[in-house]
Amino acid sequence: MEPMYLSIQQKETGKQIKKLLMENGYTVKDVQSAMGFENPQAIYKWISGRSLPSLDNFVILSRLLHTSIEDILFVDGDIVLLMGYILNYRFNDKSHAR
Repeated sequence: MEPMYLSIQQKETGKQIKKLLMENGYTVKDVQSAMGFENPQAIYKWISGRSLPSLDNFVILSRLLHTSIEDILFVDGDIVLLMGYILNYRFNDKSHAR
């Protein structure tokens, strides 16, 4: 398998989070409350692209926004190709284990 190099584009992901919040009618305060955060700084950092949510917060955010994590993330690279490699590797790995 050829190595794949992917990177998450934080700024673009932040723009997507902001867009999805607006489309769903949520404010930063709504997200803060839904996630049980004491203050909204983390959410503002996500929206500005200065940081990314943790994996568990991505799951919560995707459910809150009625979308998948993949639809929130902006990835530099071919994620579809990567998923094909992963599935092919898993299939081949299982077939060799028999």
